[in-house]
Order: sequence, then C-alpha cells, then structure tokens
Amino acid sequence: MAGLNIMSPAQSRAARGMLGWSEADLAAKVGLAEQDVRAFESGAGDPPSGQIEALRSSLMAAGIVFREGNENGVGLRQTGGDEGTRLGSLTTENDH
Repeated sequence: MAGLNIMSPAQSRAARGMLGWSEADLAAKVGLAEQDVRAFESGAGDPPSGQIEALRSSLMAAGIVFREGNENGVGLRQTGGDEGTRLGSLTTENDH
C-alpha cells in the first residue's frame, strides 16, 4: 500500500478513536457494512482501494489529518475556534 491517499488499518482505528466513532458509525458514513470496517481494521480484509479512500475521506471531512512518512499517524485538525477553558482556569463560575 503506497501512496498519499491510502490509510492503514491502525490509522483508521486511531482516527475513529479520536472522533469517538464506532466501527458502525464509520461504516454508516460511507454506506458500508460494519463487518467491512472491522475486517479492514483487523487486517483480515483486503477491500478495494476505493473503499479505503471513502473511509479516509469521511474521516478527513470530520477533521482528521493523516500524517505520512517519519510521523505516520493521525491528528485532529485545529479549527481555530474557541478552545474552551483550560484546566488551570476552571473556577466554580465556569465549571459547568
């Protein structure tokens, strides 16, 4: 599997974890069966590259960034919006 548009099973699992998605959630987003996602992520399946790209595209649309090369992995895109309240800044007034 070479190429910038290919995703590894580990990257898929990590991306789902970052988004809080189940295998069923990801499968539903692209119209696949949950078993297809499970097989791919376990390394047991060999889905067509089009299915992998559909999964990858869905994860990217939700904010996942794929890192290639020496830092092969995934991250969550920063939106630049409100980052919330930092732990050290919590008070009884903003702790809700």
